[in-house]
Amino acid sequence: MSQQTLGYHPGQTVLHRINATAKMIFLLLATVAAMTTYDTRYLVVIAVSSLFLFKLGNIKWHQISFVMTFIFFFSILNVVVSYLFEPEYGVRLYESRHVLFNGWGRFTVTQEELFYLLNLSLKYVCTIPLAITFLLTTNPSNFASSLNKLGVSYKISYAVALALRYIPDIQEDFFSISQAQQARGLEMSKKGKLSQRIKGISQIILPLIFSSLDRIDTISTAMELRRFGQKKTRTWYTAEPYRTSDYVVIGFGILLCMITLGLFYLNGGRFYNPFH
Repeated sequence: MSQQTLGYHPGQTVLHRINATAKMIFLLLATVAAMTTYDTRYLVVIAVSSLFLFKLGNIKWHQISFVMTFIFFFSILNVVVSYLFEPEYGVRLYESRHVLFNGWGRFTVTQEELFYLLNLSLKYVCTIPLAITFLLTTNPSNFASSLNKLGVSYKISYAVALALRYIPDIQEDFFSISQAQQARGLEMSKKGKLSQRIKGISQIILPLIFSSLDRIDTISTAMELRRFGQKKTRTWYTAEPYRTSDYVVIGFGILLCMITLGLFYLNGGRFYNPFH
């Protein structure tokens, strides 16, 4: 697999050795903890810790640059749209009003609104690195077995594992077709115009979709011939027993949720209000 694809990359780091079920439980608990609170201090701690996991999992920037750029763009778009639809939401939320700039009409810039948008952005920084780290350090087969252990049907679990394995293949095909097109004179690199790149990508996507559908049909036929799904349960070749480190990871996820509940009591709700 190319190091530029977004998928599982084998390794010997601490994160690679943690049980997939434990990692998934931690991911769910940490996500719930980050998404249910608006305490900026706590969100900053989780965000910094999430980014540190890239270092801990030996994840290189070129492995995630594309998806991070894509997510960053939509995060900024979400912040802008949130402001455009309700520029005074932070004022009502924090029950105070400190104007920084008087804009046009209702579009004023207040400290409260900027603080709310900051918290909104921090939530992305808290959760997205966790999900990407989980994706890059978890074997899809182990992930499927972890889903099944959590009560998800093994058919759905297997489908998720196949999807995770197939994502890097699609990326590899896209890169190969793109390089072949550039070798034929079609400029699709950053040197080309935006219109040329969009046109080139559109010419790749359609055949890529049809080839993907053909592969899906082949895999489905092969699984049917092997009588997949005939039994109510199944065993997993890659299932792993829990170790002490796995229980520590799950316990840490529970601790994050308990801290969130404690902040609810301390702040009198979900929101930390520095303006009072």
